[in-house]
Amino acid sequence: MISLENAQISASFSTKGAELQGLENKHTSLSYLWNGDAQFWGKHSPVLFPIVGGLKEDTYNFEGQQYQLPRHGFARDREFEAHKIGDEELLFLLKEDEESLKVYPFKFQLGLHYRLSGNTLSCSYEVLNTGNKTLWFSVGGHPAFSLPLKSSLNYNDYYLKFNRDSQLNVHQVNNNLIDDKTEILHLTSAGKLPLNHELFYGDALVMKDLKSNKISLKCDKDSHGLDFHFEGFPYFGIWAAKDADFVCLEPWCGIADGIHHNQQLIDKEGIVSLAPGKEWSRNWEVTCF
Repeated sequence: MISLENAQISASFSTKGAELQGLENKHTSLSYLWNGDAQFWGKHSPVLFPIVGGLKEDTYNFEGQQYQLPRHGFARDREFEAHKIGDEELLFLLKEDEESLKVYPFKFQLGLHYRLSGNTLSCSYEVLNTGNKTLWFSVGGHPAFSLPLKSSLNYNDYYLKFNRDSQLNVHQVNNNLIDDKTEILHLTSAGKLPLNHELFYGDALVMKDLKSNKISLKCDKDSHGLDFHFEGFPYFGIWAAKDADFVCLEPWCGIADGIHHNQQLIDKEGIVSLAPGKEWSRNWEVTCF
């Protein structure tokens, strides 16, 4: 485990998956990140790479060859190199190896760059194409925030507030794939989505056209919560394991296969193409209050 801290917040990370595993307000001792209870879901904030979501039959085709990848790819289960840059900055790096090339035939460097600033933690995904052919990939975040923040409150006391949306057009998930069916969730006039465990009994809420770039997690009975900022992610997921006391806010560049997908990697919805020698990055940040 590696830690970062400043005068206001502290964060802890594992080299396995470059995963954020703890986030605490030092003044209030509130823990904002899910504790990873394996009875419900044994992760905290995995990185999704080189795919987001599931593949049809866990299989994709590229240049006439067939490959298999598990849901959300392999990066979350790999050991990253860690480079601590002072007390408030940390860079994790993952590169291709003999094992990864068997399931993903590309040379790459994936960086997770974490920074603290005041009461804000930022996470940047930094992808470099180190090969001599186009790199095809998806990447996404999956941070799980603990609810309730105080034991005197309940899960149902909280809501998500969207800064630019009045309704959510939710694409249904069918056996880890995106179905053609959609459902509209209407928000309150103030852009709020009240939280309850039943929201996620049918899997994640998956959006392809979210207008918001900030989602706030709040409670009218308490002043503490968080703001989650993100830019440049065309897809977004909101999820919790059944009856678990957390909610995941998931910005994605990429999405699970649709039920009618042809399984060709270059035709995958949301896939990012990166020319040799080029770099690509996206960022999200969470501000704790």
